[in-house]
Amino acid sequence: MTARFDPPGECPVCGTEVPPAAAACPECGACHASGWSEAAAGDAIGLPDEEFDYQAFVAEEFGPPGGSERRPGWVLLTAAGLILLLLLWLLA
Repeated sequence: MTARFDPPGECPVCGTEVPPAAAACPECGACHASGWSEAAAGDAIGLPDEEFDYQAFVAEEFGPPGGSERRPGWVLLTAAGLILLLLLWLLA
């Protein structure tokens, strides 16, 4: 199923007003064959053509890999205390 733009209206590619019975957009030149079809709609969203580099993304978002960080002592003590309390409650 292909969506079809029929002028008049706003060009789905650049947003310029397209006059009635126009064969193409007067601003960007888009027509049904080059940009008004649903198949060409993905080209208008501006995604880069390069491949996605996951490792670079992770390094940019989370910093360089540094191994696992040690947990603060209070976190381990709290967890051990809660486990001990749970065991005492279950045995009582």
